[in-house]
Amino acid sequence: PCPRARRAYGIPRAGAAPRRRAGVTPDLVCLGNLIVDDLVFADGRTRMGEPGGAIAYVALGARLWNVGVGVVGPLGSDYPRDSLEGLHARGVDISGLRPLPGPGLRTWLLHEPCGRRVIHRLDSADHFEASPRPDDVPAAWRAARAIHLAPMPLARQRELVASLAPTAGMLSLDPHETVSVSNADAWREVVRHVDVFIPNDEELAGAREAPEQTLRAWRAALGDPGRLKFVLLKQGARGGLALDARTGATTRWRPRAERVVDATGAGDAFAGGWLAAWLEQQDLQAALEQGVVSASFVLEDWGLAALSAATPAAARLRRQAWFGRVASG
Repeated sequence: PCPRARRAYGIPRAGAAPRRRAGVTPDLVCLGNLIVDDLVFADGRTRMGEPGGAIAYVALGARLWNVGVGVVGPLGSDYPRDSLEGLHARGVDISGLRPLPGPGLRTWLLHEPCGRRVIHRLDSADHFEASPRPDDVPAAWRAARAIHLAPMPLARQRELVASLAPTAGMLSLDPHETVSVSNADAWREVVRHVDVFIPNDEELAGAREAPEQTLRAWRAALGDPGRLKFVLLKQGARGGLALDARTGATTRWRPRAERVVDATGAGDAFAGGWLAAWLEQQDLQAALEQGVVSASFVLEDWGLAALSAATPAAARLRRQAWFGRVASG
């Protein structure tokens, strides 16, 4: 962003320490990356230079329910100014962003018939270095009611969990690296220290073919769940499956939308809506419904456009029409 934009949104120049809003702790703090995506679809269509990043979708998905949200992460020089303006305008605290000295992450999102592949562009920032460090989190934000770790390399997520678990009220984690036989032990150690684990069925080996059996087997292999309460397995157009890590009970959810244009970021917006409901002490079914509503806005346009334009009033009306209830917020 230009100097005027940095001043307007509390973002310092590259290399300087971020300015913090004294005395303000968001209800939900989202850690991760802001990314520019180049999309390639199976039918040959492309969509280049689409601003996104999981923390943007999670933050806006939660803001639909009037939850205070702050984001933490490195900010590349190539991230569009109007997207930052959009986050700020929707009440997202962006003072936790740390400018990078050059471009940030840029990825190819390749949509193939059997799934989606994410490939980091060679000329973009390294994923590990472009992910937030423990010392990027403002001291007051460490005690937030909820902290969400968006997809990042496992080594970075492990550092953040070790640093934040002792003080965070609720800690949720969405993986970047696939949970497989080769790294299962490392993942189990991390997951025991979070409250909510939110993989998709491409990130949990075996989950695409046999989701319920895979979740139950994974729970059995975990043994002592530690502080883990829920696993939310995202399955794209099929919705998803929630596992109660304590009882083993599963609950299915189905997606809904007025129309479907692009699914990029829908799972992250779902997580934002779910976390917002859980912070309001709503039950599991209500939280799933709220997540579905947040995700539905993403599906209706490219990138962040529809979610940025959606309002809490529209979200409440949609929830009432679809599920017969209105969020308390």
